[in-house]
Amino acid sequence: MNGNQHPELQARGLRLRYGKNEVLHGIDLTLRPGCIYGLVGRNGAGKTTLLSCLTGQLAVSEGTVMCGGQPVWENPAALANLCFSREIGTTLGGGPNNMKVRDYLEAAALFLPHWDKEYAARLVERFGLDERKKICKLSKGMLSMVTIVIALASRAPITILDEPVAGLDVVAREDFYKLLLEDYAETERTFVISTHIIEEAASVFEEVILLDEGNILEMGETDELVGQFAAVTGAEEAVDAVCAGHRVLTCERLGRQKQCVVRLPGGPGALRAGSEVYVEPLTLQKVFVTLCGHEEKGGGAA
Repeated sequence: MNGNQHPELQARGLRLRYGKNEVLHGIDLTLRPGCIYGLVGRNGAGKTTLLSCLTGQLAVSEGTVMCGGQPVWENPAALANLCFSREIGTTLGGGPNNMKVRDYLEAAALFLPHWDKEYAARLVERFGLDERKKICKLSKGMLSMVTIVIALASRAPITILDEPVAGLDVVAREDFYKLLLEDYAETERTFVISTHIIEEAASVFEEVILLDEGNILEMGETDELVGQFAAVTGAEEAVDAVCAGHRVLTCERLGRQKQCVVRLPGGPGALRAGSEVYVEPLTLQKVFVTLCGHEEKGGGAA
């Protein structure tokens, strides 16, 4: 399957309101085919809401969502290209969710036209899932594994996973990312992964979307974005001298030293730093905390 044959997903002017409360504020977003996107934001930033709108599970208040040039809302042709895999509820209709894993996967196959039954069976075996077990009896980790099976076996051209590794231990998380990359190499389909566990997923994301309070704060190629930030540490006067004329985002005291995070479109090489200061690149997680932490900013912040 060639990534160039996959559809593009676009949102233009997307707004969502609940009464007088607007939770998404004019989102413009293009997901190009054949890319792994990371969606990162704090709790309550609107990640799940945005994903629900992109996949036609929530009606938008304003704007459009198009997949392959067709509107997503109540359009089976467009929805056939999408899979939104999210946390499975252990309750159903006010009582326990007594569906068996086997029944849940069979139901998923009915709604996902690209479903790969053989791949699903291999994944079930790899994860050690008991298909006879009821959903309400599964551990949090097993529930996460079921959502991963659905996402990967869907073979949907645009596959979206909301917190897929939330219930998994570190070994299982590593296995998931390995499976994801293997499938991506084979199919070149588009993946969007929303996660709070940023550090270990950062190397998987080709592009990252930072969502903050219902707005897209940043979106771009991961390495390029992260490469624009640096932490400058040293004596206060030396740090101030090195950072002068640059965009300083945060400053803090570290004992007798001062540390400032600066944004440098040209990368850390734009700093004229001597031996009296230490310049350190930031990780994606630290960039996220700097931009979305809502702490008191240092001088020059916009």
